[in-house]
Amino acid sequence: MFKKILVALDHSKADSFLLPRIKELAHLTGAEIVLLHVSTGWAAQWQENLNLSDSQEIKEDREYLEKVSAELRGENLPVTARHDNGEPARAILKTAEAEKCDLIAMTTHGHRLIADLIHGATITKVRHESTIPLFLVKAQMD
Repeated sequence: MFKKILVALDHSKADSFLLPRIKELAHLTGAEIVLLHVSTGWAAQWQENLNLSDSQEIKEDREYLEKVSAELRGENLPVTARHDNGEPARAILKTAEAEKCDLIAMTTHGHRLIADLIHGATITKVRHESTIPLFLVKAQMD
């Protein structure tokens, strides 16, 4: 079954729909969880090129990753946390390959029409470029 699951977190309410299902799957399969969050703000996009220090967004995102990691470890799940900056789809694909994951878990937000073109770019790119199976959970963002 699954040995290592990449869980793409977006540091929003959507994560609360994904994490319970991932916990259940990891308990059933004994899989390791690799949490990934990608900071996308201006400083995150240009941090490396401009040698910028961590922005408030990046600090908060890292704290969030540690909080979620600690919660999962508290449930006896093996967890690794990864943080990246920039373009989420690229980071998800790169991390899944580097970590040798055999499943990528993400949330869908159910956008329609124009909003899907704008906000659905990450999942669309991952879906089209990944050779790893995807586990998608629809987030109820009403």
